[in-house]
Amino acid sequence: MNGLGRITVLGTGTGAPLDEGARAAVAGAGLVVGGRRHLAAAPVPDSAGRVTLGPLAPALEAIARHLEKGAGGGRVVVLASGDPGFFGIVRVLAERFGGERLDVRPGVSSVAAAWARAGLPWDDAVVVSAHGRALRTAVNVCRAHPKVAVLTGPGAGPAELGAALAEGSGGPGGRVLVVLRALGDPGAARVDRVSPAEAAARDWGGSVNVVLCLDPARALGPARTVAGPPAGPEGGWALPEEAFAHRDSMITKAEVRALALARLGPRLGELVWDVGAGSGSVAVECARLGAAVVAVERAADGVGRIRANAAAHGVDVRVVHGEAPGVLAALADDPDAVFLGGGGAGLPDLVAACARRARRTVVVALAALDRVPAARAALTAAGWEVDGVLLQSSRLAPLPGDVTRLAAANPVFLLWGVRPPEPSADPVEPAEPVDPAESAAPVDPAESAAPVDPAEPVSPVHPVGPVEGVAL
Repeated sequence: MNGLGRITVLGTGTGAPLDEGARAAVAGAGLVVGGRRHLAAAPVPDSAGRVTLGPLAPALEAIARHLEKGAGGGRVVVLASGDPGFFGIVRVLAERFGGERLDVRPGVSSVAAAWARAGLPWDDAVVVSAHGRALRTAVNVCRAHPKVAVLTGPGAGPAELGAALAEGSGGPGGRVLVVLRALGDPGAARVDRVSPAEAAARDWGGSVNVVLCLDPARALGPARTVAGPPAGPEGGWALPEEAFAHRDSMITKAEVRALALARLGPRLGELVWDVGAGSGSVAVECARLGAAVVAVERAADGVGRIRANAAAHGVDVRVVHGEAPGVLAALADDPDAVFLGGGGAGLPDLVAACARRARRTVVVALAALDRVPAARAALTAAGWEVDGVLLQSSRLAPLPGDVTRLAAANPVFLLWGVRPPEPSADPVEPAEPVDPAESAAPVDPAESAAPVDPAEPVSPVHPVGPVEGVAL
């Protein structure tokens, strides 16, 4: 394929001028697509068509029409902020026209620039977009991980992020928000380090690009050979009981914990409650798998053990001292999954309360046969799809004479309910955040090669799968 049949995508970096090669590509273009600021700064020839980015659909149609002209139309050049392959326009261009037609020349992304301004390496950071997505995913990632970059958006800026992290006693200890504004303008760029509560109390205007959420004590970890957080916790999961402090063997056994974790499905960006947490072994394991976790425990000595176990395994677990279900009303954020470690006479009410709040799954572990029907009935009455299993395991145990026997563990019932799926719109993935003055600029009909509805959102968006809000 010759160069005229390709689309050149130029990342402008964060305020850096186009280099000689990029300027030459623009100067030889037949159609140039970009934000108003990008078009004004580029040497667009008078003979070239222009599309000022507002809604993305008309721009894609203009590109398609231009490509149909073949060699006679000249090259298509798309100008984008930062690295257009990082939460940017490259994804939708590749989906529409094919990656083989793209000549992508990235600039410095806003996230890379943010970490550079903070003076920190970011090979071990998590990046999450709250631009055009639910804020809760970003909040849960910040709760669970010590080093996070959040791409902000309307209604999901530092004030909203700070308020969620500082709410009650729910914010993880010692978090600092580094708010970076106007990254695309070196003369106006600002860096503010604030607590979540301070961020919530300030009016940040509309010029925010990136917020870094840091645990200063863990922001500088050891050197790494693989970027991003670990794919799985070191040492695996369903750890032996000896890995946790517990009282009189009052701990969810490893075999039960393994299946419970499989049914809970804790993952990055989600929130899990461990109600009646005891030693907190399930809470800690969920946190090791990347989820944000709240452990609810009524015994004061249990609260101390949970905190000690979380610290020993290097994870953040919010511990709430109180008796469920009453104390659950103080938890503002609904969980994705809930684990219930047993229960007494009030078990049906507790299961029902958790089923009302959980977004996806409730898992109940029961040692007493008599409590199984009531727990199952409560999940069924909530309209959930219910299943369960009786777990009976025997472990190898030594005998005198260098022989081995099987030592049976107490049987445990594990029930789980799954909320039936509801139809919902797919989340959207906008381009990398740019200066609001540019992204909010109306499209000039005289410059646009296609009509644009001013009522449409101005950020380029397109459907993606539900997991794609987080880049590792």
